[in-house]
Amino acid sequence: MSDEATTPAKPVLRVVKGDLTPEELAALVAVVAARNAAAAHAASRTRKRPRSEWGHPARAHRTPLRVGPGQWRRSAWS
Repeated sequence: MSDEATTPAKPVLRVVKGDLTPEELAALVAVVAARNAAAAHAASRTRKRPRSEWGHPARAHRTPLRVGPGQWRRSAWS
């Protein structure tokens, strides 16, 4: 058998004082879970995403025009 199966899990919450009913404990767990989910969602939204190169402003710059025969016509396609 593995050690994980025989070792009890460490509790996430522990009631130190008072006597909670099962309903009160369930409400406490729901509030803590909702707060953690909201914090995780906010943290994921603040992460920087890599910028798409498709709309990068540098793409608006054209290549330099070349001098020579027929280059004026080719400048529209480069």
